[in-house]
Amino acid sequence: MANAVRINLLPHREEKRQARQRQFVSFAVLLAILALAVVGLVHMVFATRIEDQDARNKLLKTEIANLDNQIKEIDKLRDQIQQVLARKQVVETLQANRSEAVHLLDQIVRQLPDGIYLKSIKQSGTRIQVVGYAQSNARVSTLMRNVDASPWVTSPELVEIKLVQLPPARGATPQQVNEFTLNMQTKRAPPLTAPAAGRPATPTNPAAAGAGAKA
Repeated sequence: MANAVRINLLPHREEKRQARQRQFVSFAVLLAILALAVVGLVHMVFATRIEDQDARNKLLKTEIANLDNQIKEIDKLRDQIQQVLARKQVVETLQANRSEAVHLLDQIVRQLPDGIYLKSIKQSGTRIQVVGYAQSNARVSTLMRNVDASPWVTSPELVEIKLVQLPPARGATPQQVNEFTLNMQTKRAPPLTAPAAGRPATPTNPAAAGAGAKA
């Protein structure tokens, strides 16, 4: 027993410790590589998503620009349509009122009672100013009533009436008459409405239509 064999276990323990260190380092490296792989994969996924979103944003910007251009074109077309409609309105108004002067003079002559003579007629838009001579105030009142009943002129308004003396003719005595100024309004025909299928265009105001038929 005194001669028992002595075994040195220090090298074996050192080898096991180094093996465990190597395993730990290998495991740490493996975890680092795995972590880097996960980070890289996540980065690739997010980068792909960012690229997709950028592509969508570019597509949206392109579509928005196209829509803006289309809106500008629509605005231009709308302005052109408004201009065409305005011109159409002017043409319709001119067509409806091209015979207004003829009807106006005809109606004024028709409504003049005996004993009234016109000096001047001025028109500004729908307003008409008539200056004339009357033998009496009653004849001016008769003229105003006739204007009220006319289909082409209305709203007579007496501005003034005064007694004047006309220059005498050769061999005649001076004559005193009443000079009057009378304002009135024309009844302009409204624009023609769009014709229905198979029907001609007609004025929107039946009174204006009746006046045109009477004239």
